Amino acid sequence: MNHILVVTNYFFFFAYYPPEESRDPNLQKDATAPEQPNHRGLTWKWWLLVALNIIFVLAGQSVATLLGRFYYDQGGNSKWMATLVQTVAFPILYIPLLFFHFTNDSSASSPPVSKPSFIMLVAIYFVLGLLLAGQNLLYSIGLLYLPVSTYSLICASQLAFNAVFSYFLNSQKFTILIFNSTVTLTLSAALLAVGESSDSTEVSGAKYALGFACTVGASAGYALLLSLMQLSFQKVLKRETFAVVLDMQIYTSIVASCACLVGLFASGEWSGLNQEMDGFKKGRLSYVMTLVWTAIGWQMCSVGVVGLIFLVSSLFSNVISTFALPVVPVFAVIFFHDKMGGVKVIALLMAIWGFTSYIYQNYLDDKRKEAAEVAATDQQQQ
Repeated sequence: MNHILVVTNYFFFFAYYPPEESRDPNLQKDATAPEQPNHRGLTWKWWLLVALNIIFVLAGQSVATLLGRFYYDQGGNSKWMATLVQTVAFPILYIPLLFFHFTNDSSASSPPVSKPSFIMLVAIYFVLGLLLAGQNLLYSIGLLYLPVSTYSLICASQLAFNAVFSYFLNSQKFTILIFNSTVTLTLSAALLAVGESSDSTEVSGAKYALGFACTVGASAGYALLLSLMQLSFQKVLKRETFAVVLDMQIYTSIVASCACLVGLFASGEWSGLNQEMDGFKKGRLSYVMTLVWTAIGWQMCSVGVVGLIFLVSSLFSNVISTFALPVVPVFAVIFFHDKMGGVKVIALLMAIWGFTSYIYQNYLDDKRKEAAEVAATDQQQQ
């Protein structure tokens, strides 16, 4: 199934190359890439591909989060294993990566494109990979001590952190709407913190506080990771082709997976995995399948995230990831019988309002760009 999803996704990439006007103008295009249409020349294929990647993010993130909670509920307790499955399925990305490299190398008329040094690339992938492993571990601890609905709503703060990091690292404009989104989503997460609520009685107050702190920290780490990736594209790689984005995704995942393996063995959790498998309430096969499909779900989400970065921008990709968060509590109530009290309902509505403000700001930015293009075209014609 995962192979089918990947092949379907990249079939559309081969059929149509999307525009890059939403990216930094200083970024170099791949010399082998064909000329791309302007904003007004988008076709239904581009919109279909964007929708497909959005579905990948929504479905992958929801499935992976719910299966992660299922892993803990059925007897799993290895935080490092729960962290490892978030990146270990990266080899599937070699399929489109090899195709894109083969396509680029086969063009004989392509002028050489300057590349950063090998040491610089290793340093970038190593630092970002460690950051990826760290924020994934924080996510795993948060999911261990928090109900799925609470965990997902707190994760909405990643959009607020993204606005802050983008302002300082990527020169993102901090408009009134983005400020409103930042404040609203932060208050939404804080509301859940003070309203520990009745569904947190299964763990102590200290563990609930730890889970809350780790989830907020993970959200900040994820936002920082995306901003640093965008900064790397702008200042070091200076290209934002799909192959370069895939390289970033794969090699940071390799570093993160290696770090998780070290943590798994150093913590001694590896010695209890066989016992954990035997004690899994649904059986050994269910234990293995839970981990496998959790890994596939996260990789499916990562494919969608990478696709949206290539098609639109890393900021838009983060917006869609945040938009997926209110979907998870609904399924958590259905499958895990989480309580959806008044505090969570208010927090959910505040998160949706903050998300809407951010989306509307992006809509206004697109309208301004289109108006500027029309004015420039009219001026040239005159």
